[in-house]
Amino acid sequence: MKIARTIDELRTLMEPMTVGFTTGLVPTMGAFHEGHLSLFRAARKENDTVVASLFVNPTQFGPAEDLTRYPRDEARDAALAAAEGVDYLFVPPQEELYPPGYQTWVDVTELGAILEGAARPGHFRGVATVCLKLFNIVRPQAVYFGQKDAQQVAVLRQMLRDLNMERDLDLCVLPTVRDADGLALSSRNAYLSATEREQALALPRALATGSVGEARTRLASAPGITVDYVDTLEDGRVLAAAIRVGSTRLIDNIIVEGATP
Repeated sequence: MKIARTIDELRTLMEPMTVGFTTGLVPTMGAFHEGHLSLFRAARKENDTVVASLFVNPTQFGPAEDLTRYPRDEARDAALAAAEGVDYLFVPPQEELYPPGYQTWVDVTELGAILEGAARPGHFRGVATVCLKLFNIVRPQAVYFGQKDAQQVAVLRQMLRDLNMERDLDLCVLPTVRDADGLALSSRNAYLSATEREQALALPRALATGSVGEARTRLASAPGITVDYVDTLEDGRVLAAAIRVGSTRLIDNIIVEGATP
């Protein structure tokens, strides 16, 4: 596996693999867990070349969020990516993607303003912008995301449709990976104390009811939990929720029974 830190360096490395080869991209913010590894494996299985980006994107964090303490361990992440067959790890510094004078943004106005967008104003503007930049830099045929970030996937699908890119880029969504106790894997799980982790299990258990009303009721009465929202996405296909446990914010969702993943 080769590591690139600039756009020019990555494109130079990839140049021999651009004509007649398929490329899969896995955008990440690092702190890899089994959910990320499942995306690497799928990309490896389905493409000639696999690129993973490792960039803690500052524009998707609000001023009071956890940008400064977000888990970072490049050496560990690079070893895990290499072990899963990633060919190129793109690790740009902030100024490579947002140079001085940067002022262009992608804003999916309606879908990006509800649920996570309402709770975290500007979040999806940062997500859509950095993803479009990565798509343009790498020019993959397929990109890989997890179902846990269901609204992010929906926002990116809308962006691809609106910008006439959907025929050129396959957005692949893999099932949420969970620990044995049912908690969805997340880099932010590392923030949880043992007590908080037990309290956080109320989230997947409430969603498992498949009912907005029942999930809201259960989470509202769960100890140690503050509810940001419980609602549906994609015309009721997805039941999603966000909670706070102590100082940690967690999201999760399920495909509603009978719906097609």
